Amino acid sequence: MQKTPYDIIIFFTVVIALILFMAGFIISMILLYRKRQLAFEKNIEQLKLDHEKNSLNAQVEIQEQTLQHFSREIHDNIGLSLTLAKLQLNTFDWNDKAGSAGKLELSIELLTKSIAELNQLSRSMNTGQITQMGLLSAVEDELNRIKQAGLFAVDYTLTGNTIYMDAQRELVIFRIIQEGFNNIIKHARATRAILHIHYNETKLIITISDNGIGFDAGLCKLHNRAGLKNMESRTKMLGGEMITESIPGKGTTLNFTIPFEQNEQ
Repeated sequence: MQKTPYDIIIFFTVVIALILFMAGFIISMILLYRKRQLAFEKNIEQLKLDHEKNSLNAQVEIQEQTLQHFSREIHDNIGLSLTLAKLQLNTFDWNDKAGSAGKLELSIELLTKSIAELNQLSRSMNTGQITQMGLLSAVEDELNRIKQAGLFAVDYTLTGNTIYMDAQRELVIFRIIQEGFNNIIKHARATRAILHIHYNETKLIITISDNGIGFDAGLCKLHNRAGLKNMESRTKMLGGEMITESIPGKGTTLNFTIPFEQNEQ
């Protein structure tokens, strides 16, 4: 059934409303995270009096990486969908009813997809929600988000008897896993990634591997690659150990061994 000019106007009005909603939502999210960042930085001086320098630096680094990840996701994924929707609307022709209706429907589809991605991103960036969900639920939620992006296949296995840790400790472990997969997305050009989490009696063992292009691990350490350095510093903060295995053209494997409780020195 052909759409009347009135129907097209309604569609167009809905699309404009959705765009305004998306713009307001994105600005609100950015302002919210900026406000949290400023509050966090304001508390740093007081934290320095009560915590060791290494732990404090690690917390600052986690906050910065979280904000960088949020910004990158908006730019690379959500920004692309909004740009495509804008292009469709810019070429809208009132005289071409059939073509215009298709462009409106595609724009609405792109905006709906962007809203869903924002909701998923908000959940993955919400420290409070991650703390409430627990490590394993947060990991599964993050892997589902990656799978929906369709960049590569993801295999996930969990073995051993689950041992629950301090919420802050589990949050840092989640950020390590999140950074590992961010590195695969950005650098590996992989078609498959594997995450294996194993609980033994005293330690949590995490393996993240991919079948991507790999790299020279020695040369990479020499150039102080930021993503690997971030994961290593977080692992050391938890009293754990990180081992990187990679060969150019044959993929990468990251092994993390983290004790359930950190022994005080």
